[in-house]
Amino acid sequence: MKILYGIQGTGNGHITRARVMANAFAKRDDIEVDYFFSGRPADKYFDMQSFADYQCRQGMSFVTQNGAISNWQTFRQVKIGQLWRDIRQLDLSGYDLVINDFEPISAWAARRQKIPSISISHQAAFMHAVPKQGENYFNQLILKYFAPTDINLGVHWHHFGYDILPPFIQNQQIEGIQSNSFLVYLPFENLQSIKDLLEPLSECEFICFHPDIAEDFDESNIHWRKPATAGFHQVLRGCTGVIANGGFELSSECLTLGKKLLIKPLMGQFEQLSNALTLTQLGLCQRMDVMNTDELDQWISKPGNQRVRFPEDANLLIDWLKAKNWQDTHSLCKTLWEQVTYPESVQQQLIRYPALV
Repeated sequence: MKILYGIQGTGNGHITRARVMANAFAKRDDIEVDYFFSGRPADKYFDMQSFADYQCRQGMSFVTQNGAISNWQTFRQVKIGQLWRDIRQLDLSGYDLVINDFEPISAWAARRQKIPSISISHQAAFMHAVPKQGENYFNQLILKYFAPTDINLGVHWHHFGYDILPPFIQNQQIEGIQSNSFLVYLPFENLQSIKDLLEPLSECEFICFHPDIAEDFDESNIHWRKPATAGFHQVLRGCTGVIANGGFELSSECLTLGKKLLIKPLMGQFEQLSNALTLTQLGLCQRMDVMNTDELDQWISKPGNQRVRFPEDANLLIDWLKAKNWQDTHSLCKTLWEQVTYPESVQQQLIRYPALV
């Protein structure tokens, strides 16, 4: 079986999820997978060893300014002609299946060439009646037409009674001594705003990873770090808590490690607003809508979260893909949710939602 895996390159969450899948695929000799990325300049990808000889194109991405989506700048930077050429030129004739994580070129090429396609993405979960905030007609159009596929398998922290997958999180055991430091990952905020947020709390140590940092350096109580997958996860595992935008994958990793979360969602970004709503409803994060040092200080004094356990092994999903009984998503989802365990406090919040039976 030969698969093309199309991955949205904007942000690192899609890449993190794809890396888990790529590592699982690499252990199999019965499936061959090629990887295709778009949404980020080619020279801005890093730590891509898991994807071997991957392809990348410009694609489409959303432009942010000062912690919010800029619809005007987003439309201005889209090169429709190049996007259409890339869709037409992507040859899928040698593939049995396209897996898609919100990547438009491979999705539309699969539809055009009539190659079966399956979305495995967090965005696909929002096609169901899961908790949402900030949804509008434009969001609905994006979800439906940005990267359309034949089958939609959403990924979320709970199934909410629908055929939705839990996230796969590897290496969920916490190792080593916990430091009294806080990981900061706010890639859509400018550096000065982050500095103004953190610097007044001089008694606290903050380790901030940001795409605008070219070389590591320390400044007062802030350790500025350039993007690096291994270094990031080392800090994540040892920190006391995490201050982040509302991305899905990082929040998922924090939940499995029992890290307390302060979420500052990207304003105007429907997915991040909805993620913050869900985590708040489940009692798994504190939300901060604007950069506010007083709110940060109050959060720092709170205890950590209890851990949520999600599946680590993606082979059940890979076996389902290979079996080609793709219309039966229910049995796959039900089996995977049986591997998930929540703290008692979260279970009480989830009573309102139907079981996946």
